[in-house]
Amino acid sequence: MKITNHKIADLLSTRKEEKRKSFAVLLDPDKVDLATFPDFLGQAVENEVDFFFVGGSLITNYAIDQLILAIKKHTNIPTILFPGNGLHIDQSADAILFLSLISGRNPDFLIGQHVIAAPMLKKSGLEVLPTGYMLVESGKLTTVSYISNTIPLPSDKPGIAACTAMAGELLGLKNIFLDAGSGALYPVSAEIIEAVRASVDTPIIVGGGINSSEKALIAMQAGADVIVVGNGIEQNQNLLSEVAASVKMFNLQMEKVY
Repeated sequence: MKITNHKIADLLSTRKEEKRKSFAVLLDPDKVDLATFPDFLGQAVENEVDFFFVGGSLITNYAIDQLILAIKKHTNIPTILFPGNGLHIDQSADAILFLSLISGRNPDFLIGQHVIAAPMLKKSGLEVLPTGYMLVESGKLTTVSYISNTIPLPSDKPGIAACTAMAGELLGLKNIFLDAGSGALYPVSAEIIEAVRASVDTPIIVGGGINSSEKALIAMQAGADVIVVGNGIEQNQNLLSEVAASVKMFNLQMEKVY
């Protein structure tokens, strides 16, 4: 069943208020083997993945529709588009992260792509999740930084990150996504996450460079509400279950506290 209206937004807000963390797996259509994908989806169900994010900064093999079809066939996990531009829209998904790249100064990714996508989204029935997208320096030039032609936020300047997130919230954005980028040498720091958590009331999504359960735990303890793992799973098949276990353990501990 397609999730419409504000169901995912409400779920993210409720979980944030309850201090329950969520685990999202980012699927890059260029890197998914459709032949083995059903087996991977079975593992995702077994490990109680909360969301699939589908998309990326640069897609050369447009298989988004095939991925979503397979997800719907084999799971009940909500599918959220993670678009790299205004063309990455598929109506069969449940929702879309309507990303405004507020850490950069490229108007095309602040509002330009959104103007192109808006008419399609209004007709699509997709749940739109207005999200402030913030790139954080991660030790290397990432694809998203290159494609968007923007400079990431300094990793050692939590005050800048906090003010940027505050501006996004005041502009009406409903989520903040802190991203170190695919293949990041190191993830968004705890200091950055803590500063943003102290500055906004929105759910905070954190991804990029989370290639171990320890790094996922650090992000959750710092205030991340959704942990996103993508590239790391391609390199370490055990990472899916390891991060899932870390999220479950954190949530169990929070239940005991509250």
